[in-house]
Amino acid sequence: MIKFFRHIRQSLLIENKTGKYFKYAIGEIILVVIGILIALQINTWNENRKEDLEESTILQNLHDEFSANKKLLKNTKLESNTAKEISYKVLSLFGKPKAYIVKNNPDSLLFFVLEPGEFRPSENTVNDLIQSGRLKLLKNKKLKDQLYKWQSALKDFDAQYKRVEIKIDKDIIPYLNKNYALKDIDKYGPLNWKEESTLKVNKYDIFNNIEFENILDDYLYRIISWEENIDNIEKIIEEILKETR
Repeated sequence: MIKFFRHIRQSLLIENKTGKYFKYAIGEIILVVIGILIALQINTWNENRKEDLEESTILQNLHDEFSANKKLLKNTKLESNTAKEISYKVLSLFGKPKAYIVKNNPDSLLFFVLEPGEFRPSENTVNDLIQSGRLKLLKNKKLKDQLYKWQSALKDFDAQYKRVEIKIDKDIIPYLNKNYALKDIDKYGPLNWKEESTLKVNKYDIFNNIEFENILDDYLYRIISWEENIDNIEKIIEEILKETR
């Protein structure tokens, strides 16, 4: 094709048709420019198509990941609510007669107080998008905003949960270690003891102790604060699922 155009130009010059030569040369340039523009357009179309396909894959991965996180959060919410309600129940036993306390089986109640649940969501897709810079492929600004909110809310969530864990590890367990039979509590957990502790301990005395009442009161306060973060996380998950359908 190039040889063909060169032959025509040479013929026009030989025939001394300079005007026609320049017109032809301009036409040839225009054709070349049009060809380049078409090639660029095709290349742009192909790139856009690739990006659309990749965005579609990302949206599906996000939807799958947050669908799984929603299920995990549902269990966490149930466990935290159980810990909260039973904490109220335990606090209601303080100052009551021993017979009433025994009737309410404080061993099992304390077991559930010590098991507030936890939330370990999958963050693989979100972290990969942010670290690789592929988050820019998402055209949905609302979705991108929710993903940034997710990371921020998760940090607050973890901080609040850490406060609950610290209360259990630093206050509740040490107090029970000295004043209660943990073996009696662990009958209801993985240890599944069949018999209670044979060692003598006046475990029901804790329900007449202001120190333990204060410890549980503070623990309950932390649980309630943590539940507020759970509700916030739940809303963000729902928004992300809505934007990735």
